[in-house]
Amino acid sequence: MRFEDWLALREPADAAARSRELVELLPPAGSHVIHDLGCGTGSMGRWLAPLLPGPQHWILHDRDPDLLAVAAATGGEPRQSDITRLDPSDLPGATLITASALLDMLTGDELTRLVRLCVDAGCPALLTLSVVGRVELTPADPLDRRVEAAFNDHQRRGGRLGPDAPGVAREQFEQLGAQVIARPSPWRLGPAQAELAAQWFSGWVGAAREQDPELAAATGVYTRASAVVHHADLLVLPRSGG
Repeated sequence: MRFEDWLALREPADAAARSRELVELLPPAGSHVIHDLGCGTGSMGRWLAPLLPGPQHWILHDRDPDLLAVAAATGGEPRQSDITRLDPSDLPGATLITASALLDMLTGDELTRLVRLCVDAGCPALLTLSVVGRVELTPADPLDRRVEAAFNDHQRRGGRLGPDAPGVAREQFEQLGAQVIARPSPWRLGPAQAELAAQWFSGWVGAAREQDPELAAATGVYTRASAVVHHADLLVLPRSGG
């Protein structure tokens, strides 16, 4: 499956999972300049824009020009960017920074730079759908926790933070004086999301097998029809005085 197709397949589940409560906690603004980091095909904007009152200008950052073209087609100013190397001058006029399914893909150093970028920008940041390393499968199976642990270790390969990212991000933001409000944002995959559930489960088990090759034999007939895949959303409010 092409990455663009995967993003399209998961978009409804992402929209259902993100915390609307955190959007309601955003400080009021007469107008918005929103920098969407790692925007992909623009799903964050399609979800968030209808929830924000007032005029909006979206600036879309991604390093993939094909994804940027898709995102810009539904509104927004595309900027081909390596989001791990941005500085505050790359976020002109920002009143809100957003990102979705991003934090767990970053290394420790990359996350530290992103945290500093958001704090130095002096505006709120809404960082959604970071995996936390916990999955509930129905029906439960004794293999579930072993596969989960192997998948989580796979997510940490190459120095990436994987499921540790939301906790590390919260700690770093708070050390810099920002207020962080966290809310759960679980995917709930059942019969109505059968195609997404099948694709997700195949990828989840495949990554676990790659990390722990002994799982290949044990998971030969290991299947599930429904799952709750836990994520976390973070709302970061700037330190007093900006």
